[in-house]
Amino acid sequence: MSTTSHKARKQRKARGQAPLHKRRRMVSAHLDSALMREYNTRSVPVRKGDTVRIVRGASDLKGSENKVASIDLQSYKIIIENITIPKADGTQTEQPIDPSNVVITKLDLSDSWRKQKLESLKGGA
Repeated sequence: MSTTSHKARKQRKARGQAPLHKRRRMVSAHLDSALMREYNTRSVPVRKGDTVRIVRGASDLKGSENKVASIDLQSYKIIIENITIPKADGTQTEQPIDPSNVVITKLDLSDSWRKQKLESLKGGA
């Protein structure tokens, strides 16, 4: 019998000390409504190459849609192409975005394992 704590302190500790294979699952985002109907699931882990739309956060970023450039498992953030912020010296740096603030609009299905996994969900469960 596996018990998980409901205490916030233990939840934060588990998230902070999670191994990489569990962190990857935690960097998940909701699917667009069309993809949600197609694959019969609400969310999937974000991957490099997926196309996402920012739905929450800064008003100048909201609505922008681009590909995911990289995933930062250390801080549980995603880096999206062409989403940058100015540094104090005037140069631009990429802005990390929380995966809960984006919606996946197009999945990268170049990985056969991921494609097979999503196809198995499509049939229904």
